[in-house]
Formats: sequence, structure tokens, C-alpha cells
Amino acid sequence: MLTYIVRRILLMIPTLLGIMLVSFLVIQFAPGGPVERVIAQLTGNDVSASQRISGGGADAARQAASTAAEAAASRYRGAQGLDPQFIAQLEKQFGFDKPAHERFFLMLKNYATFDFGKSYFRDVSVISLIKEKLPVSISLGLWLTLLTYVISIPLGIRKAISDGSRFDVWTSAVIIVGYAIPGFLFAILLIVLFAGGSFLDWFPLRGLHSDNYAEMSLAWKAIDYAWHLALPLTAMALGAFATMTLLTKNSFLDEIRKQYVMTARAKGLDDRQVLYGHVFRNAMLIIIAGFPGAFVHAFFTGSLLIETIFSLDGLGLLGFESVLNRDYPVVFATLFIFSLVGLVVNLISDLMYTWVDPRIDFEAREV
Repeated sequence: MLTYIVRRILLMIPTLLGIMLVSFLVIQFAPGGPVERVIAQLTGNDVSASQRISGGGADAARQAASTAAEAAASRYRGAQGLDPQFIAQLEKQFGFDKPAHERFFLMLKNYATFDFGKSYFRDVSVISLIKEKLPVSISLGLWLTLLTYVISIPLGIRKAISDGSRFDVWTSAVIIVGYAIPGFLFAILLIVLFAGGSFLDWFPLRGLHSDNYAEMSLAWKAIDYAWHLALPLTAMALGAFATMTLLTKNSFLDEIRKQYVMTARAKGLDDRQVLYGHVFRNAMLIIIAGFPGAFVHAFFTGSLLIETIFSLDGLGLLGFESVLNRDYPVVFATLFIFSLVGLVVNLISDLMYTWVDPRIDFEAREV
């Protein structure tokens, strides 16, 4: 097993290099950049990320793209009349006075020591910025994963036991319809119905806690925290809930139909003894082993629109705004961290398979 772990860790290095290289090359050909953004701010043509997200965002983004595309006559459109020395200072400030390959290898050298530098436009280190946004993303990812497992596993087991029954048919229909509804549309529906949109005003629409959160008792803090997370988690859980429920059902059905279950029943064991004494461990293998991956998926993906709709300032919104603002240190740092965590979690998931079922031997397989 040690050989397998070392081999997987060594494979992470070229994988990370490939991800960063492709992303760096894409950025080089993307229109606009931090220098252009500063010039646009000086000339009064800049549009902030928040404005692009709002109603006029699409038109502003198209205008920015066309503006960058028209910059064939001069290096930086809109720089006419500005001191060339000032432009050179901007390039040096953002590191664009060096060739692309030097910038790439310098970035890799810094990232090897987890030195991610400072944000171009926020005057704060990237690590501090990520730490500031982390509580929101952790809250969404952790509670979404736990909520999904707590509800989906018992429901999936019940559906497997009563396969083909009326209960199984109507719950499957509800699950499939729920899975087909995009999370952001469901979030808007929840706001309209329960957050003061057009009907009820039961839930808050912004942040993770109320303004007087610090003055509350511990019990009221927990209630206030859950109150603010109720609608975002409900909107995000729709797709994950359906996937986990059907995965649990199919996993248990596959085990129930195997020969050892028939043998156990022939020995006189009742259905409950067969289910929880024999089937449960084998059927739960793929579900338990997939917990780290499910958490990372909930932690890093699918939260951008939810964070925007419910005004939750997390990593998803940070990454999106950084791309729009051409804040490259934040973009590349978050990409590097997300990729590294994803690779590590994939390794942990494989190791959990061997923990749940010691019969699995990854060393006998070729990676």
C-alpha cells in the first residue's frame, strides 16, 4: 500500500503542472488584463465585477471583450495620452515586464512553497483573502454533504427494499423532477415563496448570520446560523440529494440480488438481519468511500450562483470576481489549491475503500 501511495503522490506533480500550464496559456490569450483594467479605471471606462453580475453584466462583458479585441493599433487601448513610463511601471508592478515563460516558472517556484503573493487590486495576501471567504464555503459544503447523506441513505435503502412499489415509483418521480430543476432557479423560487419575494417572509436573504449575532446566546447563535443556511442548502441539495438516493438504492439492490443473500435467508434469517447483518456493509462500500469526494464536490462546485443569489461571500464568488477583474494571483492560487485538494481527496477516497473492505488491494493494480 505504501508503494501505491507514493506512486499516486508522485503522479500529482505532473498533473498539477499540466493544469497550471494549460490555465496559464489560456490566460495569455484572454482579452484584457490587469494593466488594461487600471487604464480603464483611469479613463472612466471600467465596469466592476458586481456591476457585471447584475442586470447590465452581459452587455458590459461584451463591451469589454470587444474593446480588448479592437486593441490592434496600440498595445493597450485607451492608453493614448498616458505617460509611457507610467505604463511601464504598471507592467513592472504586475510582473508583465518579464517574458511569459519566466513568469510561469516563477509562479511554480513560489507555489512550491505555498507563497501565493498578493491580490492585484485588494492589497492583501491571497492566503488571507481565501481564509476570509473560507467559512462560507465550509458551511455550505459540510452541511450540504451531511444533509445529503442523512436523508438520502435511509431513503435509498427504503426504496431498494420496496423496489417497484408505489412508494418507490412516486419518490423516484419526485427525485427525477427535482434533479431536472437547476439549483439557481429553485433558489429564486424559494426566495419568491419564503424570503419576502411575493408571498411569505420567513427567511433572511443575506449572509450567514444576523447583525446582532455577537450579542446572542450560544443556542440562539445556532438557531440564527441554521435560519440563514436553510434556503441556500435547500437549493443546493436538490441535485446532490437525487444522485445520492439513487446511488444508495442501486447499490443495495445489486447486493440484495446476490447469491449470499439467498443463502442467508435459506438459513432462517429474517429480512432485517439479512439487510443490516450482511447487505449493509457491502452496499455501503461505495457510499462511505465516496464521502471525501462528495464533500469536496459540494465544497468547491455548484455554489457560485447560490452565493450570488443569497449574498454569501464565499470562495465561489471570490473566484468568479477574480476572473472578471483579471486578479490573476487569486485566480491561479484558488485553481492550484482546488486542484491539489481534489487530487489528495481522490487518494483518500481510494484509501477509504481499503479501510471499509480490506480485500481491496490497489497495489495489485496498475495506476
